[in-house]
Amino acid sequence: MVLSKKAVLLAVLSAFILTIIAGVALAEEKIGVIEPQKVLFQHPKMAQVQKQVQAVVQKKQDEAKAAIDKEQDNKKKAEIYQTKRNEAATEEQKLMAPLFKDIDLAIRSVAKAKGLTIVLDKAQVFMGGIDITDDVIQELKKKFSN
Repeated sequence: MVLSKKAVLLAVLSAFILTIIAGVALAEEKIGVIEPQKVLFQHPKMAQVQKQVQAVVQKKQDEAKAAIDKEQDNKKKAEIYQTKRNEAATEEQKLMAPLFKDIDLAIRSVAKAKGLTIVLDKAQVFMGGIDITDDVIQELKKKFSN
């Protein structure tokens, strides 16, 4: 009698676990893919931001050259160069951040409209997925056409 209670309990537990596993397997993910570089370079404000980044980089290079020309110690020259390079990178990140935010919001909007549960970089996906790259670009253009 004790053995049959254990067998029934094991059967019920097994059925419960199989039901959960089957439910998870049936929950189908709808996957989207995107080409992030294409979206970034098609962003309506990308050309403007690129010019700003180039101006910052040029300014930091000029500052580094002026400071390095006054310095004799090679170690100090390397430190100056690295500092100015880091400053330029920080400024670039600040200038690019709004573009990345715009792209993120556009991806989320398109994904929600298409019922996608996951959006991946197209370069990382061997096959499959719904390409939403052009839809995201259109969403960005629509946002900035006003």
